[in-house]
Amino acid sequence: MADHLPPVLLEACVVVGASNDKLREISQAINNNGTPKHLLLEPEVLHVLAPPFVSKPQAENELVRSHGRRRRSFLRKKREQPPSVAATPSQAHHISADGRGGSVEVIVPKDIDLMALPQLCFPGGLQVTKEEKDEQFHFLVFTDVFGNKTHGVVMQYYRPILEEVSFFQNHGSFKFSKLFSAYSFCVISKYPYFTALKDCLSCLLIQLRTCRLSDMEERVKEFAAKLALVPIPPPGQLHLMFTLRPLTIVLPSQEDKDHPAIDLDLHLPFFCFRPQQLLQVLSCLLQEQRVVLFSADWARLTLVAESLLLFLQPLSWQQPYVPVLARGMLDFLMAPTAFLMGCHLSHFEEVAAETDDLILINIDNGSVSTSCSEIVDLPEIPPAAADCFTQRCLSLKIHFDLYQCCHASCTDISEQRAQRRTWQHNLNHEIQRITLELIVNIFRDVSCHLNYEHRVFNSEEFLKTREPAEQLFYKMVLETHIFHSFLKDRLNRKMDNFARMELSTRSEMQKMKGMVEIPRRPTMQEIQARRKSSFTESRLSKRLGTSLPNLGDDQTISFQKSTLLTGIVISDPAVRTLPKPVNVFKLPDFPASLSFHSVQSYYSELIQQLGKAIFSVQNENPTLLARFYYLRGFINTLCSRRLDALADFQNLYKTDTAIFPTQLVTWLMDSLHRDERQQADRRPELKRLILKVKTENEKLLVRPDDHVKKFKLPRKHLHQEEFVRCVQECGIVKDVATIHRLFDALTDGQPKKVDPELFKVFYTFWKEMEIEAQDVNLPSGVIDHLDNSECVYKLSSCVKTSYGVGKIAMTQKRLFLLTEGRPGFLDITKFRDIQEVKIASAPFLLLRIPSLRIQTSRRPEVFEANLKTETELWNLVVKEMWAGRKMADQHKDPQYMTQALTNVLLMDAVTGCLQTQRSIIAASKLAYFDKIKHEVPMMVPKTTSETLKHKINPSLDLAEPQTVHVLLYTPGHLTYNDSGGMMNPKLWVALSGGKVVVFDAASWSMLQDCIQVGESQLNCMLGLVQEQVWIGSQDSVIYIIDTHSMSCNKQLTEHRHEVTGLTMDTRDQHSSQQTYSCSCDGTILQWDSASLKVKRQFYLSCDRLSSIQIHNGTLWCCCGDSIMELKKSGTPQKRIALPDDFQSMSSSFSCFIVIPERGQLWTGCADSGELCLWHTNNHRHPSKRISLPGSSWGHLYDSRQRPALGGLSWPGWCRRSVRWSAEKSGDGDGPREPHCGKGAASPFGQHPDALLCRRSLCPEWLCTP
Repeated sequence: MADHLPPVLLEACVVVGASNDKLREISQAINNNGTPKHLLLEPEVLHVLAPPFVSKPQAENELVRSHGRRRRSFLRKKREQPPSVAATPSQAHHISADGRGGSVEVIVPKDIDLMALPQLCFPGGLQVTKEEKDEQFHFLVFTDVFGNKTHGVVMQYYRPILEEVSFFQNHGSFKFSKLFSAYSFCVISKYPYFTALKDCLSCLLIQLRTCRLSDMEERVKEFAAKLALVPIPPPGQLHLMFTLRPLTIVLPSQEDKDHPAIDLDLHLPFFCFRPQQLLQVLSCLLQEQRVVLFSADWARLTLVAESLLLFLQPLSWQQPYVPVLARGMLDFLMAPTAFLMGCHLSHFEEVAAETDDLILINIDNGSVSTSCSEIVDLPEIPPAAADCFTQRCLSLKIHFDLYQCCHASCTDISEQRAQRRTWQHNLNHEIQRITLELIVNIFRDVSCHLNYEHRVFNSEEFLKTREPAEQLFYKMVLETHIFHSFLKDRLNRKMDNFARMELSTRSEMQKMKGMVEIPRRPTMQEIQARRKSSFTESRLSKRLGTSLPNLGDDQTISFQKSTLLTGIVISDPAVRTLPKPVNVFKLPDFPASLSFHSVQSYYSELIQQLGKAIFSVQNENPTLLARFYYLRGFINTLCSRRLDALADFQNLYKTDTAIFPTQLVTWLMDSLHRDERQQADRRPELKRLILKVKTENEKLLVRPDDHVKKFKLPRKHLHQEEFVRCVQECGIVKDVATIHRLFDALTDGQPKKVDPELFKVFYTFWKEMEIEAQDVNLPSGVIDHLDNSECVYKLSSCVKTSYGVGKIAMTQKRLFLLTEGRPGFLDITKFRDIQEVKIASAPFLLLRIPSLRIQTSRRPEVFEANLKTETELWNLVVKEMWAGRKMADQHKDPQYMTQALTNVLLMDAVTGCLQTQRSIIAASKLAYFDKIKHEVPMMVPKTTSETLKHKINPSLDLAEPQTVHVLLYTPGHLTYNDSGGMMNPKLWVALSGGKVVVFDAASWSMLQDCIQVGESQLNCMLGLVQEQVWIGSQDSVIYIIDTHSMSCNKQLTEHRHEVTGLTMDTRDQHSSQQTYSCSCDGTILQWDSASLKVKRQFYLSCDRLSSIQIHNGTLWCCCGDSIMELKKSGTPQKRIALPDDFQSMSSSFSCFIVIPERGQLWTGCADSGELCLWHTNNHRHPSKRISLPGSSWGHLYDSRQRPALGGLSWPGWCRRSVRWSAEKSGDGDGPREPHCGKGAASPFGQHPDALLCRRSLCPEWLCTP
């Protein structure tokens, strides 16, 4: 079926067997001459049944024609040839049938290979037997050159060749012996519904057992026509159920668009292999070996192969895949490329002897060997991940009978099957979680070595961070196609299950490291863990982990096993996630006859049922509502109700864009008749949908850049722009300003370009510094004096100091002396305690040696070290760290300290690679914070300093700081939690270009690095109790983020202009449904936030409607020249005009805040330093004006306001970062204080490097009414 056509369960049903003529010949030969030596026949295609099975009575039928355009014909010519002519596979397009005259055209799907299908339906050959055998099932997977899969389920059913047929021979009666031959019934589908299709064929088997051979084709045609009426469920948690008597069959849905539906028992490989052998098999697949599965049961081959490939997700097998090889296809195993294929166990010795370098996997006895040896000599999966997987497997409950022991016996087959389905669904979910955890543990650190801007993966550096015993495994995996495809998804920031698990299971230390860009060095805690580990544990990677306890706090969750070195934590079963609840929709019973009118009646009944389902959930479950819209739109398409289908897809687009069928809607639009097109143009919602789809299709014509590069050292001179790219690609520094300073340092006194040899020396020196830091071996007594998170970044040579002889060590927090002889620890100073640093000279015999003197606030004596030639460099280093510490403390921003640390390491590398007299001068160009401390003191205003608690950098993963346009704080209960507990609050940060970054507002760790919502500037955000965040954009769209999946899957497109404001009424229990949005043209829409439908629309005539608020059931609107109060119906109640003197200044209202209980309105104006206080009962003139020179207003915030259901939102601009401050506004009964500042709404301070006013860089102001 073409990709753009509606998906149905059946692609084709093919009957394969021996022709009647050939069977008669064989039967006569056996009865005349006895049993021949060979009873194998050549199977042939007897019947091909493919939709459409019914057509409109009239000649014009667009849908049927469209199905036929992309299919090739299969002609069943009526028997006109003599019986002796036997069909061959090459004549499969002209198969003889029964004796009725004429010819019939049968539509055959283009992707079905009729040449190979007979062999695959009888992979062991078609035999004639004297005994009737039981029916057998096996499964097929066909893969085209593009990797698209088609699936088949085959049932072999034995029937007598001739039943009680008498022939007269030699004037006497002769009765044939009873012989049996098999027919194969192959149901082909685009979707991997192995269990469901097997159930369907089992239902067909009941009919075949009671029908005559002449009626078989009609029964099969009726069976296929019913399956062609079954739609495929949309991705999500909605399964479809239908009855094919006597069974009720369920089609499970895909989890999402990127994952196939799972309709098989994923625990089968756990029956066949022990965890160690299963890990061996997965390791072979990850390394893309030539793998062959063997079993005496054809059915096991495909089921086990499919399970193994599902275990690798999100990595997708890219090589040839043929899970069932017929006897005549064994030469496929000679292919030189990697592959995954399956053979009958009887060919094991033959395959092992004839081919080399194959991985031979015996499913029946669970063994893994090679064609050359019984031992597989391939690198194993890293031990830490393998041990965690093995431990998890022990907890799996894979025996249904054990589960059933404590339950009542089922007295109804439907009940029993439903119980088994539920058990299997839960078990499959648990197995997927365990295997995904394995993949996450193997590839967790890949993202640390990615440069997203330049799409570079630094594989060499990644390999260096692996344990020596693991490097060969990773080296082989990194060269595979399967890993390359995985890298593309990571570089595209794909938010799949891997990304979600990796984010949710980061350790506290990984989260903290993710908050700041800091060079990689081992912490004291990691050194201690490495030292305490046993020999076995020392082989476990410290970088693999599913979760770590909070290193600073006591944990409330108990752990069965937890080691810092491995990072692998096996938590209690109670904290494991449960599968999402599933909804099942039952299709109507199939029509008694399959005429056109009966089928249309069936579809009409289905549409009616879907309408009832939509009505029942439209105010309760938007996720389920979207799936019903999808199904109804699909059925309307099948019925050629194009406009109704487009209307359903329009509602779907608003409800869940993740499952929007763009190709199908495009095809629908193209197939509209002229009158239908005119009707669509008269319906605004359909017109918008058509325009939206056309725009999206135009974007798809431009292929995104999805290549992956490996870092290579440059071979030519680098100008500044090329130097920036090269430094970012190699992962040394991301910040462009820092790289510019590095460029100036390396080109000191030279033409403004860097020699490739110099860059190579610099890069080598930098990496050697990292390696040396990994080998730092501090005594335990020294480590005990340091914090767990401290790392040693620089170590001097052994020098004489005022504290004794030893080496000066530098961490990110302090300087200390590592004494010689018996190693000991002497604390020199913490950077925040330094008062003065200067170069002096110390007497030595007749000479004076350069020394470094450090004055601290904790000790009266001066520390002095005779650093000799290292003195100047250490002077730069200590001053830079001192300046960085001061700025970090002032701004409550750890990024200043890490930036200073990066500057210091760059100085060290520049000095080491230049080796000239000017190397210190060159390095001094990197002393950024020490320089600005003297040149431009960046003092933080006192008000900000007193209230500021923390600063975060939402642009951390970006090359340059991004503008912050909107902030939204949402309380903890807004976050989805599978366990039902309260989660931490969140801070949502809207950056330029439609990017949204999400932080945990308790730990300030980044939860989501980038959610893309359009490409335009974002103006406003609002949190809703249905676990949604609404975002208004300049492109006139309201984007809705689902906080469950952290993805934007809904869009509201009713506004025609820039969306400028969002608000919600929270007065009563139903008020969460009343949400309002406004656009700059004066349009205000009232939404039902559950159904996402517009309940009311009204319009304000104004120059620009910039924001709205709701207080006590009335709407307040900022209209530029006035502030207006409206009833919910849109009727104006009050209008507060701009003061006359402001009008003469061409100023306008830019922000306001209402304090209803005091009857006060506070307003701020653009390009004005005055704040006006109005009384709502006297709105002609402001009662008070407060002059704040040098300010202009963009936002006012009630600092006593507490986050309600929707959270708190502030629009604004930011150069780099966001600050969080503690309010000092009195107790609960005191006066409220509006907080003033353009977007810098408290608790965010203003600073030139923090959240700014739109038109002002003034300090923040707290005003008490």
